[in-house]
Amino acid sequence: MPSISQLNVHPIKSCGAISRDTVRLTPYGLEHDRNWMVVDAQGRFITQRTHASLARVHPALNGDALEVRTPGMATLTLPLDAAALAGAPTIAATVWRDTVPALDAGDAAARWFSDYLGAPVRLVRFNPDSERIASRDWTGDTTANVRFADGFPLLVIGEASLADLNLRLSGKGVDPIPMNRFRPNLVVAGIEAYEEDYIETLRIAATDGETGETGETGEIELRIVKPCTRCPMPTIDQVSGAPDPRWPNEPTDTMSIYRSDSRMNGAVTFGQNAIVIAGAGRTLAVGQACDAELRFEA
Repeated sequence: MPSISQLNVHPIKSCGAISRDTVRLTPYGLEHDRNWMVVDAQGRFITQRTHASLARVHPALNGDALEVRTPGMATLTLPLDAAALAGAPTIAATVWRDTVPALDAGDAAARWFSDYLGAPVRLVRFNPDSERIASRDWTGDTTANVRFADGFPLLVIGEASLADLNLRLSGKGVDPIPMNRFRPNLVVAGIEAYEEDYIETLRIAATDGETGETGETGEIELRIVKPCTRCPMPTIDQVSGAPDPRWPNEPTDTMSIYRSDSRMNGAVTFGQNAIVIAGAGRTLAVGQACDAELRFEA
């Protein structure tokens, strides 16, 4: 039976992931996921697409604080609770075509990231009083909230899909790559390679032992809504913060041979975006069984 094999939270957009055994589900995805973002002087998002070294910035959860580390720099400590930024200036922060008023995380955070990137930038936090809605072109009548993720609250990938890709890479003499190249929130074991492309709904039955302090029980329902198109970011080694000089265009070159998606005008896709239908406030856990309902189109 399918089950959750990884849960990954990316507190700061395009920075390192935190792997969790359990994590609370919110209406906008995993708790703390993409709640912070680095922006330029115009408030536009900065990612590994242009600043690959962000991969070497590693957030960590420590009580009521988010600690941010990278080699050679002092630890930056940020409050987890947005209420700590009450009265902070707002910045019009832009992710692709969406612009929302975000909370400025302060001068210390701005200096830290500016020094690291060698460019004048600021760190912003999503304002809980703001709203950003995922594209209704894909969610239909369902209103799905999203923070600073590219477009949707969750990214789901099957373990077998990466295994298949790595088999293809190995056949070309290229080293296998880890799942973190694709920055998923949920990794699912026990499904066929690319079966996530055909899943409509994932249902996960929470139990008393999996719901944290609330003690609630009930079903979590996630709906798969859109294939994830792939930019060059999967070519970036998340340890070194740079492409492998031996194969600087992998795995993109290999995926382009067999992962062109007609639904996305021929773009390369890998993984599926999902939204939260039910179960916000409950807890996901590694090892939880999933009921994968396939999509059947006439």
